Amino acid sequence: MRRLAARLLILLAMLMATTAAPAQAAPAAPAFKVIAFYNGTWDPAHIDFVKEANEWFPRAAAENNFSYTATTNWELLANGGVNDYQVVLFLDDAPKSAAQRAGFERFMRAGGAWMGFHVSAFTTNAGGWPWYYNQFLGSGNFRSNTWGPTTAVLRTENPTHPAAAGLPATWTSSVSEWYSWANDLRTNPSIKILASVDPVSFPLGTDPNQSWYSGYYPILWTNSQYKMLYANFGHNAMDYASGTRLSSTFASPAQNRFLIDGLKWLGGAGGTPVPEDPISETSWYSLVNSGNGSCVDARSAATANGTPVQHYTCNGTVAQQYQLRATDSGYYRIGVRNSPQQVIDVTDVSTADNAPLQLWSYGGGANQQWKPVREASGRHHFVARHSGKCLSVTAGAPIGTPLVQRVCDGSGAQSFQLTPQ
Repeated sequence: MRRLAARLLILLAMLMATTAAPAQAAPAAPAFKVIAFYNGTWDPAHIDFVKEANEWFPRAAAENNFSYTATTNWELLANGGVNDYQVVLFLDDAPKSAAQRAGFERFMRAGGAWMGFHVSAFTTNAGGWPWYYNQFLGSGNFRSNTWGPTTAVLRTENPTHPAAAGLPATWTSSVSEWYSWANDLRTNPSIKILASVDPVSFPLGTDPNQSWYSGYYPILWTNSQYKMLYANFGHNAMDYASGTRLSSTFASPAQNRFLIDGLKWLGGAGGTPVPEDPISETSWYSLVNSGNGSCVDARSAATANGTPVQHYTCNGTVAQQYQLRATDSGYYRIGVRNSPQQVIDVTDVSTADNAPLQLWSYGGGANQQWKPVREASGRHHFVARHSGKCLSVTAGAPIGTPLVQRVCDGSGAQSFQLTPQ
């Protein structure tokens, strides 16, 4: 009996040793991916903010199911290295080379998302990159700043926006130096101010010669033509002699709520869902231009290679009905109803502004693929895969003028309503 018991114990031990451990559930894939660019080489207060941000954002990412990558390689903007990310952050600078700037502009015009902080908007030469400083940010040149760094009472101005929906009516920011701008953002119809300095904050600053005593100062805003957010903060108080941090950019719970909600909105994972794309690959649509009310039209209802694609009075014919069929990575071919193999094509694979559009038999060319980017209005602009430029009506041109590709500018000439037929 003792031998039997011993054998049973040995057998039981062997079974326990060979029993596989319970399978661990695979970690959930991140809902979206964030890449943050920084230089970290100028002004101890900016350098310290970058250091703190690169500690805070990874923790926030782990808690909110997104990924966070920080880099000093700004060339990733130029060479397409950002294309695997949904959201780009500029922590303490902006791109400097022409290639980096062009790459960032392509990323945003193709539907990418961006959040920038404090010095990412600083410039005294807005004309050196007018798209970014005057159109995208809307702020123009730096005008003045407060000193020294202090908190501010901020007033929420647009509580319906997903990035600001979690903010109280008024709230206290973390400590920062504050910038003002040459352009009055309130006069720009594309700029939506989310929060500004509440007058109870005046005087704002500790140096009488660098304080604000009255006026209107936007702190958080977005541009309705793009998926973007700008935050004026990002400058810690410092003991410059010792390099010691005296404040934290992440000390304000309300401000942190804006960062998390803003990132979720930018990444498409916010509490307020991003409107679903209405495009059906089995439906036929007319593409109605919001600038002049005309329709995208194949001239004379022809289908031969080289048929001009023009804007024409809407009439409901098959020459004005198009089907969008997905290729990959968010791009579509746009085929005409009376010959779906014939698609909207940029003539001669040109990347030039004002290159005309035509019908051509689909062969998989990048000049035959368009990314529909949904606008806040529900309309779309269409970005050519090979050039990063937008399908456009020539503003003021007579009916029958061919459509062209042109640098995306957020105008009505490039905005189209998809109307099911």
